[in-house]
Amino acid sequence: MSRFLLILLMLGCPNAFAGISKWVDAQGQVHYSDQPPPPEAQAKTLRATSEAADSAGSGVNATKTIAEREAEIKRDAQAKQEAADKAAKKQAADDAFKLNCDNARQNLRTLQSGVRMSEIGANGERYFIDDAQRQQRIDKAQQDIGKFCK
Repeated sequence: MSRFLLILLMLGCPNAFAGISKWVDAQGQVHYSDQPPPPEAQAKTLRATSEAADSAGSGVNATKTIAEREAEIKRDAQAKQEAADKAAKKQAADDAFKLNCDNARQNLRTLQSGVRMSEIGANGERYFIDDAQRQQRIDKAQQDIGKFCK
C-alpha cells in the first residue's frame, strides 16, 4: 500500500512545476489551465514553468548555483572581517599615539617643574641629572610631543 502511495505521489509531482495561464474565451468565460491557451485568446501567465523561470532569469539569485551563492557569502563575510580588522588596527594605532602623546606631555611637565631628578647608573649608584641633561631631555620631550600629538 505504501509503495502505491509513493508511486502516485512521484507521478503527481511534475504537475506542481507546471505553469498556469489565465484567459478569457469568446463567450467571456474565464479559463485557468496549465495548457497553453488558444492563439486568439489574450492570456496572462500567473505562474511560469520552472524551465521558463530559469531561462528568463526571474531573479539574480535564481540563476546562481548554490556553490556560487556560498562563495559570494564567504567573500562578503571575508570583506567585512577585513574591514573590521583594519578598523581595529587603526583604533589601536590611534590609542598608541594618544598614550605616547600623554606620556610625552607628562614627561615635559615633570622636567619643567624644577624638581631634582635622579637616575640609577649601570653600576647601581644613584646620580642627579644636571641642567644640561635636563635641557636635552626637555628638547627630546618637545620633539616627542610634536611627533605624537597631532
